[in-house]
Amino acid sequence: MPRPLGELEDSVMTRVWKWNRPVTVREVLEDLQQERSIAYTTVMTVLDNLHQKGWVRREAEGRAYRYEAVSTRAAYSAALMNDAWSQSDNPAAALVAFFGMMSEEQRVALRDAVRMVQGPELPEPPGSEAAERPGAAEPSQENPAAHEDGSGR
Repeated sequence: MPRPLGELEDSVMTRVWKWNRPVTVREVLEDLQQERSIAYTTVMTVLDNLHQKGWVRREAEGRAYRYEAVSTRAAYSAALMNDAWSQSDNPAAALVAFFGMMSEEQRVALRDAVRMVQGPELPEPPGSEAAERPGAAEPSQENPAAHEDGSGR
């Protein structure tokens, strides 16, 4: 499990992830300098540390390197969430608490993600946004044989 990135590591990785291409220390430095005063050697050290930790790979280009992310920010976030969840002594309660902290936009994203993983064959829960859209799954029909008199009517 990856350790959470430090504040400066996260600032550097944010740029590497956002640009989604091999980057140089100079490019990261110039972008970071719009927000803070920082030295070239500091950025070079951070990128070297990220390389040592396995977050970026690098290729030599002349006397410098180009750095590229090994995985996505989404994969990093998922690994952090998985690690936090796996440390809980009550995973179901942890999920309920986590869901309670989510915004409506995050809940919609969660429903979309579950749908992608499980496939579209599952009906939407009553009252959900998707169940109210045209073309959404119809509620299951009542079993006619389930009537109290057993007549099926």
